[in-house]
Amino acid sequence: MLGIDFGGTKVAIATAGLDGEPLQFARLETEAARGAMQAVGRALERAKDLVALTQRARNGRCLAVGAVSPGIVYADRVLLAPNVPGWEELRLPGMLVEGLGHACTQVATDVKAAALAELRWGSLRDADPAILVILGTGLAAAIVIGGEVLQGANGAAGEIGYGSLRGATDESGAADGRAPLEEIAGGRAIGERGSRLLGGTLTAADVFVHTDPRARVLVEETLAELAVHVANMAIVIDPARIAVGGGLMSHREVVLAALEERLCAVPFPPELVAARFVHDGSLRGAIALALDAVTPR
Repeated sequence: MLGIDFGGTKVAIATAGLDGEPLQFARLETEAARGAMQAVGRALERAKDLVALTQRARNGRCLAVGAVSPGIVYADRVLLAPNVPGWEELRLPGMLVEGLGHACTQVATDVKAAALAELRWGSLRDADPAILVILGTGLAAAIVIGGEVLQGANGAAGEIGYGSLRGATDESGAADGRAPLEEIAGGRAIGERGSRLLGGTLTAADVFVHTDPRARVLVEETLAELAVHVANMAIVIDPARIAVGGGLMSHREVVLAALEERLCAVPFPPELVAARFVHDGSLRGAIALALDAVTPR
């Protein structure tokens, strides 16, 4: 199996056996400023190298490919994926089939695939309904009901990054190419806001550990806003469990404490846990997609 996770800041690639366990890994920077085509091209070349390496080591062949992307993946475009210039114009499924020469290829939204991996191997097992929240470069959630990941009428269920903000006077949103919640609480946004506030060029990780009291206030206010959106989801879905993954979970105690405080106020507080695959959930989801292509559940 080959899994590819196309992200806003990095591309992660892995081969895996039929048990879903990764065999070989590779990672490269997306280099988003250089556009979408070069990111896909470099990823495909590295993926072919990784498959060849695994085939030599295991004396086998690649049975299927699973790939995941931010946004909603259609055959001729990717919607709601603004972080890499040109990504929304990609015909991603066809590009992967052509570039890798493998007809058995499945492509899906990253957070929904990550939920599939958590449902099968991780923190969402035996929880119904359940929610996976991913806090990374962007923000998104996936909802699991009856053992299936909810897609929605347009494949956009759980896109919480497009949520409106409390007290906001600017009413622009997805129709204007905006993602209001993601623009303040996504990892990239936290880094940019911290840089403007404190000076220099900071990442979200830098802001979380910065000693300036203004950084602490920024983090606290951001997580408080995020927690309201997660709590509202919990009220609507009434999940048994919410799992949280993504890059911001490098500071899991701070993140989970903020979410827990707000979730305690909902009618039936769900169990709140860290995702099993905190940093590689989408890649594990890509592997799950590939497995489903050859061994349907």
